Amino acid sequence: MSYIEGFVAAVPRANKDAYRKHATDAVPIFKKFGATRMVEGWGDDVPDGKITDFKGAVKAQPDEEVIFSWIEYPDKATRDQANKRMMDDPAMKEMSDMPFDGKRMIFAGFDPIVDEGKKGKVGYIDGCITPVPADKKQAYLKSEKERALLLKECGATRVVDAWGDDVPDGKVTDYKGAVKANADEKIVYSWIEWPSKEVRDKGWDKAMKDPRMHPGSMPFDGKRMIYGGFAPMLDM
Repeated sequence: MSYIEGFVAAVPRANKDAYRKHATDAVPIFKKFGATRMVEGWGDDVPDGKITDFKGAVKAQPDEEVIFSWIEYPDKATRDQANKRMMDDPAMKEMSDMPFDGKRMIFAGFDPIVDEGKKGKVGYIDGCITPVPADKKQAYLKSEKERALLLKECGATRVVDAWGDDVPDGKVTDYKGAVKANADEKIVYSWIEWPSKEVRDKGWDKAMKDPRMHPGSMPFDGKRMIYGGFAPMLDM
């Protein structure tokens, strides 16, 4: 069973190349401690929302772009041990000068409950954060498995939904505030991998016309869900 460390951050557009280098330099360190994959997505199609959105989640400024990224580990124990070891790693201390405001970055640990498709180099990413009532987990799982199968029919290569497991409160921003989560709700971190943006756009057009995409009711408040499209800038 895998485990996910999910991140959302706001990065000045002028620092895009510096951020890419910062992330690329970090990959060997994370992999040394057991990570199997690290993906960074640069905001490409990130809409404004009426109640919640990715920009508000990290208090993004007009000159900043939203980053959606994750690290995959073989299990939670490996992730927990990696985080402990990184705190004392000299290489990480050398990377303390970050090209973005780390105080507004949100991060947490998630346990995958849906992982449909094949792992491979991703051409485009749809990212999503959803507040789901804890007692609706099984209903959510059922609906998302059905949706994953439909999206794969429409061209997606992989669909992942990960249930909030280690979701800390933040001083400036956090996942709970990002979707205005209630006390009885869990955070779900999800993404869809596509071969390209073109396939993604055509895939969503096809999916939205399919009645299976509109079951009539959802086991969560869709008005507080945040979503967006991201162009991969690192996948290692």
